[in-house]
Amino acid sequence: MEFIPPLQPATLIKRYKRFLADVMTPEGEMMTIHCANTGAMTGCATPGDKIWYSTSNNEKRKYPHSWEVTQTLKNHLICINTLRANQVIAEALSQKQIPELSEYNIIKPEVKYGSENSRIDFFLFGNGLPDCFIEVKSVTLLENNHGYFPDTVTERGQKHLRELTIIAKEGKKAILLFAVLHTGIFEVSAAAHIDKQYAKLLDEAIENGVEVICYQVDITEKKISLGQKIKFTRFKQYIV
Repeated sequence: MEFIPPLQPATLIKRYKRFLADVMTPEGEMMTIHCANTGAMTGCATPGDKIWYSTSNNEKRKYPHSWEVTQTLKNHLICINTLRANQVIAEALSQKQIPELSEYNIIKPEVKYGSENSRIDFFLFGNGLPDCFIEVKSVTLLENNHGYFPDTVTERGQKHLRELTIIAKEGKKAILLFAVLHTGIFEVSAAAHIDKQYAKLLDEAIENGVEVICYQVDITEKKISLGQKIKFTRFKQYIV
Protein backbone atom coordinates (compact mmCIF):
# COMPACT_ATOMS: atom_id res chain seq x y z
CA MET A 1 0.00 0.00 0.00
CA GLU A 2 1.23 3.47 -0.88
CA PHE A 3 1.20 6.46 1.41
CA ILE A 4 -0.76 9.18 -0.41
CA PRO A 5 0.39 11.87 0.04
CA PRO A 6 3.94 10.67 0.82
CA LEU A 7 5.06 10.70 4.43
CA GLN A 8 6.88 13.72 5.79
CA PRO A 9 9.90 13.64 8.15
CA ALA A 10 10.27 15.11 11.62
CA THR A 11 12.30 14.57 14.78
CA LEU A 12 10.64 12.96 17.79
CA ILE A 13 10.67 15.11 20.91
CA LYS A 14 8.50 12.93 23.16
CA ARG A 15 5.55 10.57 23.18
CA TYR A 16 2.93 11.01 25.93
CA LYS A 17 -0.64 10.20 26.95
CA ARG A 18 -0.28 7.09 24.75
CA PHE A 19 -2.00 8.75 21.79
CA LEU A 20 0.13 11.86 21.32
CA ALA A 21 3.67 12.80 20.34
CA ASP A 22 5.49 16.09 19.99
CA VAL A 23 7.78 16.40 16.98
CA MET A 24 9.87 19.05 15.27
CA THR A 25 9.80 19.48 11.51
CA PRO A 26 12.98 20.15 9.47
CA GLU A 27 11.84 23.79 9.31
CA GLY A 28 11.94 24.00 13.11
CA GLU A 29 8.18 23.93 13.70
CA MET A 30 6.98 22.15 16.83
CA MET A 31 3.71 20.24 16.47
CA THR A 32 1.66 17.54 18.15
CA ILE A 33 0.70 14.48 16.12
CA HIS A 34 -1.50 11.46 16.75
CA CYS A 35 -0.03 8.08 17.74
CA ALA A 36 -2.23 5.09 16.83
CA ASN A 37 -0.08 2.65 18.81
CA THR A 38 -1.19 2.32 22.44
CA GLY A 39 1.42 -0.31 23.33
CA ALA A 40 4.74 -0.04 25.07
CA MET A 41 6.58 0.77 21.80
CA THR A 42 9.86 -0.36 23.35
CA GLY A 43 12.74 0.78 21.15
CA CYS A 44 10.36 2.54 18.77
CA ALA A 45 9.99 5.93 20.42
CA THR A 46 13.40 7.21 21.45
CA PRO A 47 13.56 11.02 21.63
CA GLY A 48 15.77 12.27 18.83
CA ASP A 49 14.77 9.53 16.40
CA LYS A 50 13.67 10.55 12.92
CA ILE A 51 10.01 9.79 12.36
CA TRP A 52 7.72 9.93 9.36
CA TYR A 53 4.12 11.13 9.58
CA SER A 54 1.04 11.10 7.35
CA THR A 55 -1.47 13.91 6.89
CA SER A 56 -5.24 13.53 6.75
CA ASN A 57 -7.55 15.88 4.86
CA ASN A 58 -10.34 15.20 7.37
CA GLU A 59 -11.13 18.65 8.74
CA LYS A 60 -12.87 17.17 11.79
CA ARG A 61 -9.64 15.68 13.15
CA LYS A 62 -8.10 17.58 16.05
CA TYR A 63 -4.66 16.25 15.09
CA PRO A 64 -4.45 15.90 11.29
CA HIS A 65 -0.98 14.34 11.34
CA SER A 66 -0.34 10.70 12.32
CA TRP A 67 2.94 9.05 13.29
CA GLU A 68 3.56 6.18 10.88
CA VAL A 69 7.23 5.16 10.87
CA THR A 70 10.26 5.49 13.13
CA GLN A 71 13.78 5.52 11.70
CA THR A 72 16.25 4.48 14.41
CA LEU A 73 19.89 5.46 14.79
CA LYS A 74 20.74 2.08 13.24
CA ASN A 75 18.58 3.06 10.25
CA HIS A 76 15.99 0.42 11.00
CA LEU A 77 12.51 1.41 9.87
CA ILE A 78 9.63 0.53 12.19
CA CYS A 79 5.99 1.01 11.26
CA ILE A 80 4.45 1.95 14.60
CA ASN A 81 0.91 2.33 13.26
CA THR A 82 -0.37 -1.16 14.07
CA LEU A 83 -3.44 -0.60 11.87
CA ARG A 84 -1.14 -0.94 8.87
CA ALA A 85 -0.41 -4.60 9.59
CA ASN A 86 -3.93 -5.74 8.69
CA GLN A 87 -3.99 -3.45 5.65
CA VAL A 88 -0.78 -4.99 4.30
CA ILE A 89 -1.99 -8.53 4.96
CA ALA A 90 -5.37 -7.79 3.35
CA GLU A 91 -3.58 -6.53 0.24
CA ALA A 92 -1.26 -9.55 0.22
CA LEU A 93 -4.17 -12.00 0.56
CA SER A 94 -6.14 -10.36 -2.24
CA GLN A 95 -3.07 -10.41 -4.52
CA LYS A 96 -2.23 -14.04 -3.65
CA GLN A 97 1.17 -13.07 -2.25
CA ILE A 98 1.10 -15.53 0.64
CA PRO A 99 1.70 -19.00 -0.89
CA GLU A 100 0.30 -20.87 2.10
CA LEU A 101 -3.07 -19.14 1.61
CA SER A 102 -3.17 -18.39 -2.11
CA GLU A 103 -5.74 -21.09 -2.99
CA TYR A 104 -8.54 -19.46 -1.00
CA ASN A 105 -10.85 -17.32 -3.12
CA ILE A 106 -13.08 -15.70 -0.50
CA ILE A 107 -11.64 -13.37 2.16
CA LYS A 108 -13.73 -11.76 4.88
CA PRO A 109 -12.24 -9.40 7.48
CA GLU A 110 -13.36 -8.91 11.07
CA VAL A 111 -15.66 -11.93 11.45
CA LYS A 112 -17.14 -12.73 14.86
CA TYR A 113 -16.26 -16.15 16.22
CA GLY A 114 -15.45 -18.12 19.35
CA SER A 115 -16.84 -18.45 22.85
CA GLU A 116 -15.04 -15.36 24.18
CA ASN A 117 -16.74 -12.86 21.86
CA SER A 118 -13.78 -12.40 19.54
CA ARG A 119 -13.34 -11.14 16.00
CA ILE A 120 -10.92 -12.95 13.72
CA ASP A 121 -8.85 -10.62 11.54
CA PHE A 122 -9.45 -12.67 8.39
CA PHE A 123 -11.77 -15.59 7.62
CA LEU A 124 -10.92 -17.47 4.42
CA PHE A 125 -12.95 -20.14 2.66
CA GLY A 126 -13.82 -21.52 -0.75
CA ASN A 127 -12.42 -23.92 -3.36
CA GLY A 128 -13.37 -26.88 -1.15
CA LEU A 129 -10.68 -25.97 1.39
CA PRO A 130 -11.08 -26.11 5.18
CA ASP A 131 -12.32 -22.88 6.75
CA CYS A 132 -9.30 -20.77 7.68
CA PHE A 133 -9.08 -18.37 10.63
CA ILE A 134 -6.17 -15.88 10.63
CA GLU A 135 -5.16 -13.74 13.60
CA VAL A 136 -2.62 -11.02 12.71
CA LYS A 137 -0.17 -9.66 15.27
CA SER A 138 2.33 -6.89 14.54
CA VAL A 139 5.89 -7.36 15.79
CA THR A 140 8.08 -4.33 16.55
CA LEU A 141 10.14 -5.41 19.57
CA LEU A 142 13.81 -6.06 18.79
CA GLU A 143 16.11 -7.30 21.56
CA ASN A 144 19.59 -8.78 21.05
CA ASN A 145 19.02 -9.09 17.29
CA HIS A 146 15.82 -11.09 17.83
CA GLY A 147 12.17 -10.14 17.41
CA TYR A 148 9.58 -10.80 20.09
CA PHE A 149 5.83 -10.64 20.61
CA PRO A 150 4.25 -9.23 22.71
CA ASP A 151 6.05 -6.15 24.03
CA THR A 152 3.81 -6.04 27.10
CA VAL A 153 1.42 -8.43 28.87
CA THR A 154 -1.57 -8.93 26.58
CA GLU A 155 -4.74 -10.50 27.95
CA ARG A 156 -6.39 -9.86 24.59
CA GLY A 157 -3.62 -11.79 22.85
CA GLN A 158 -4.02 -14.63 25.32
CA LYS A 159 -7.73 -14.77 24.55
CA HIS A 160 -7.03 -14.97 20.83
CA LEU A 161 -4.71 -17.93 21.37
CA ARG A 162 -7.36 -19.78 23.36
CA GLU A 163 -9.87 -19.16 20.55
CA LEU A 164 -7.45 -20.30 17.84
CA THR A 165 -6.64 -23.45 19.79
CA ILE A 166 -10.32 -24.41 19.91
CA ILE A 167 -10.63 -23.76 16.17
CA ALA A 168 -7.64 -26.03 15.47
CA LYS A 169 -9.07 -28.78 17.70
CA GLU A 170 -12.25 -28.65 15.62
CA GLY A 171 -10.21 -29.58 12.54
CA LYS A 172 -10.30 -26.14 10.95
CA LYS A 173 -7.25 -24.19 9.79
CA ALA A 174 -6.06 -21.77 12.49
CA ILE A 175 -3.19 -19.41 11.76
CA LEU A 176 -1.32 -16.90 13.87
CA LEU A 177 0.36 -14.55 11.41
CA PHE A 178 3.12 -12.32 12.73
CA ALA A 179 3.48 -9.23 10.54
CA VAL A 180 6.97 -7.96 11.33
CA LEU A 181 6.89 -4.17 11.11
CA HIS A 182 10.60 -3.73 11.86
CA THR A 183 13.26 -3.98 9.15
CA GLY A 184 15.86 -5.16 11.67
CA ILE A 185 13.96 -8.31 12.69
CA PHE A 186 14.62 -11.57 10.84
CA GLU A 187 13.46 -14.10 13.44
CA VAL A 188 10.53 -14.07 15.86
CA SER A 189 9.71 -15.80 19.16
CA ALA A 190 7.14 -15.46 21.91
CA ALA A 191 8.32 -12.96 24.52
CA ALA A 192 8.19 -15.33 27.50
CA HIS A 193 10.31 -12.88 29.50
CA ILE A 194 7.51 -10.33 29.14
CA ASP A 195 4.32 -12.43 29.09
CA LYS A 196 4.93 -15.97 30.30
CA GLN A 197 1.27 -16.91 29.96
CA TYR A 198 1.16 -15.84 26.33
CA ALA A 199 4.24 -17.94 25.56
CA LYS A 200 2.71 -20.93 27.33
CA LEU A 201 -0.60 -20.58 25.47
CA LEU A 202 1.20 -20.18 22.15
CA ASP A 203 3.16 -23.37 22.71
CA GLU A 204 -0.05 -25.21 23.61
CA ALA A 205 -1.73 -23.76 20.52
CA ILE A 206 1.05 -25.06 18.28
CA GLU A 207 0.82 -28.49 19.90
CA ASN A 208 -2.89 -28.53 19.05
CA GLY A 209 -2.41 -27.62 15.41
CA VAL A 210 -2.31 -23.82 15.24
CA GLU A 211 0.12 -22.75 12.52
CA VAL A 212 2.49 -19.81 13.02
CA ILE A 213 3.62 -17.83 9.98
CA CYS A 214 5.96 -14.83 10.03
CA TYR A 215 6.36 -12.31 7.25
CA GLN A 216 8.53 -9.24 7.28
CA VAL A 217 6.95 -6.05 5.95
CA ASP A 218 8.98 -3.89 3.57
CA ILE A 219 8.85 -0.27 4.73
CA THR A 220 9.76 3.02 3.07
CA GLU A 221 8.47 6.57 3.44
CA LYS A 222 6.46 5.97 0.24
CA LYS A 223 4.84 2.58 0.81
CA ILE A 224 4.68 -0.59 2.87
CA SER A 225 4.20 -4.05 1.41
CA LEU A 226 4.62 -7.71 2.22
CA GLY A 227 8.25 -8.81 2.27
CA GLN A 228 10.01 -12.09 2.83
CA LYS A 229 8.93 -14.97 5.04
CA ILE A 230 11.10 -15.27 8.14
CA LYS A 231 11.67 -17.84 10.86
CA PHE A 232 9.59 -18.45 13.96
CA THR A 233 11.48 -20.07 16.84
CA ARG A 234 9.80 -21.77 19.77
CA PHE A 235 11.29 -21.23 23.23
CA LYS A 236 9.84 -22.94 26.32
CA GLN A 237 11.16 -20.25 28.63
CA TYR A 238 7.86 -20.07 30.52
CA ILE A 239 8.60 -23.37 32.24
CA VAL A 240 9.68 -22.77 35.84
